[in-house]
Amino acid sequence: MTVRKKKIGVAAPAGRIDPALAGRVQALAVSLYGDDTPDIVFHPQCFLSDGHFAGEDAARAKAFLEIANDESFDALWFARGGYGSNRIAETVLAGLKPAARAKTYMGYSDGGFLLAGLYKAGFQNIVHGPIPADLNRESGAEAVTRALRYLVDGAADTFEPSVGKDGPAVAFNLKILSSLIGTPLQPDLSGHVLMLEDVSEYLYAIDRAMFHITSNPDIRKVKAIRMGRFSDVPDNDPPFGQHIEDIARHWCARAGIAYLGRADIGHDADNKIVPFGRFAGV
Repeated sequence: MTVRKKKIGVAAPAGRIDPALAGRVQALAVSLYGDDTPDIVFHPQCFLSDGHFAGEDAARAKAFLEIANDESFDALWFARGGYGSNRIAETVLAGLKPAARAKTYMGYSDGGFLLAGLYKAGFQNIVHGPIPADLNRESGAEAVTRALRYLVDGAADTFEPSVGKDGPAVAFNLKILSSLIGTPLQPDLSGHVLMLEDVSEYLYAIDRAMFHITSNPDIRKVKAIRMGRFSDVPDNDPPFGQHIEDIARHWCARAGIAYLGRADIGHDADNKIVPFGRFAGV
């Protein structure tokens, strides 16, 4: 019996990527899988440029839907983060057809807007994990390899270590989650372990976002919070006086949410896989 190779579509809901990156990702896949290399299809939209974005909103939404609604694709992999997924999320969600529900959707950072909306809509294979643009990071091949091993093989050793141990989990960039609270994209996270990470944010801004998140009545229904890595934190003048875990414990205690410690996720090559929630099967 011949097993069909996986087919992975790549779209860029936010920022663009350089065409050379697509070739590097495909070369890495060949080095990993040889004759069994998955078919990785970068939508031409990934290389468009319209100011800050990988093409106009309509072009980005159209590309996403073309892959999502094509039953020949097994997964839709977000090319990179940046900014812009929120601008197309409601259009995308309204345009999804039944074939879209069978796919795995992987991304993180700005892609969290779409991951949240898809999860709210009951999609069962939503994943916080590395993206093709991570290949540009130091040791980025490790991150992209981890993503491919999950997308192709479902490899459980790619998971964030606490996944499956404390109940259903989700993972988001802190500022993205803070921004989508109160919008039509906000999913029901009751009973979930919420993992948070961020990059290039002042400690006071992290503190403010934690206030916002943990003050939301629906977020207060989560089972617990874990904090991932908060990298490249700018120096504050004067020093803020609290560190990440101090901030987390403070706001979790105020909100009556359990704090379970750290999570192995972040804007770096060590970013681990977090399959979303009650459908994860772990």
